[in-house]
Amino acid sequence: MTLPPNRECGPIGTHGLVFGSWLNDLGATAVRMAGAVPEPVRNFMRALPTQPPSFALARVLDRVLLPRLDAEMRLALSGRAVHVELQDLGLRLRLQLNVRGFGLAPSHSTPTVTIRSTSAALWRLARGVEDADRLFFERALVMEGDTEFGLLLKNTLDAIGPLWK
Repeated sequence: MTLPPNRECGPIGTHGLVFGSWLNDLGATAVRMAGAVPEPVRNFMRALPTQPPSFALARVLDRVLLPRLDAEMRLALSGRAVHVELQDLGLRLRLQLNVRGFGLAPSHSTPTVTIRSTSAALWRLARGVEDADRLFFERALVMEGDTEFGLLLKNTLDAIGPLWK
């Protein structure tokens, strides 16, 4: 699966792409909708398989994050399962970086790191509106698991800067 071409993209330095307004609008709309999801729907979503949303996020990360990771960072982050829980949606995602890019972490894998947050907090982080330290301090972003790997992940994302502008 590939994302549609974006005629509003433009280069940012030598890394990746800046996505046009359609993706910003889509993200903002999704965040607004997430805040209105009732508890029974969240409970239902928690029971759904993690593969479809994990696959979709992996494809997005292949496009917006992977081109911005140098070979050394790819190697350091590879082979470790990262679980993301979007509390406002009841979604659980399982990701792992490998030689071909981002993919689904095996269902039996123990996560190296689990990240818990709301979609609104992660969207603000991805756009550079908030920084991870502030979100951690406010407990809007919780990371559990391997502390060293968690710091490597956080510092890598901090060094890259916003994924969307």
